[in-house]
Amino acid sequence: MFERGVPNGLEFLWRWAHVLVGIVWIGLLYYFNFVQVPAFAELDAGARNQATDKLASRALWWFRWAAVATLVTGILILLAQRDGGGGSLLFASDYWRTYAGISISTGILLALTMFANVWLVIWPNQKKVIANARNVLAGGEADPAAAAAGRKALMASRQNAIFSFTMLFFMVGTSHFFTSWGLIGEASGGERALYWAITIVLLLVLECNALGLLGGTGTGGPRVIYDNHKNAIITGLVLVVVWYVVWILAFGAP
Repeated sequence: MFERGVPNGLEFLWRWAHVLVGIVWIGLLYYFNFVQVPAFAELDAGARNQATDKLASRALWWFRWAAVATLVTGILILLAQRDGGGGSLLFASDYWRTYAGISISTGILLALTMFANVWLVIWPNQKKVIANARNVLAGGEADPAAAAAGRKALMASRQNAIFSFTMLFFMVGTSHFFTSWGLIGEASGGERALYWAITIVLLLVLECNALGLLGGTGTGGPRVIYDNHKNAIITGLVLVVVWYVVWILAFGAP
């Protein structure tokens, strides 16, 4: 049976840093989705280009590098944490079969997907939007591809906001829920297989939708969840409930 080692000061330091930079990353994610995008929609083109140049570009710098810092400090936490034999938790295979390990793995999987969206979808497309805004402000012609790039970035960003609710549920749940639920020890192979099969399918369907692989990037249809911030918030909350039901189906009710 897996046994945790005694917490140490280095683990606390990295956990504090992880929370700090995570607040910056997720805080800016919510700012973009719940504040900036709705506000920009009410601005005229000139004001929107000015704001994109001076405001959005700065916010995106903090946003993408906070994502990197969150990933790095998360890895450092796992390296600093110890199992009962004094080894790093990151390489303790028994831990990842426990309920706590499965929970934190779910949070990690969602966070890694969000990180990939930041660097492979959101930022590359936002660079085109920023370049277009600066070109227009300098007197150049608007890039006809900028609107499509903005839509791709928006869909990935809204999906990240949706994922974040469940990601935080499992990140917090790992440390606080399992003792009270009585879910101590390892899950069976069948339980793990059922849980991960449903989890991966659910994740892939949502991510493919965000990437426009399920019918394109237009509004409506399965992309209605991205069409405004209220839809994204509702979807994020519903997804927490759905994932909780998946957990109950696989491992039983607390």
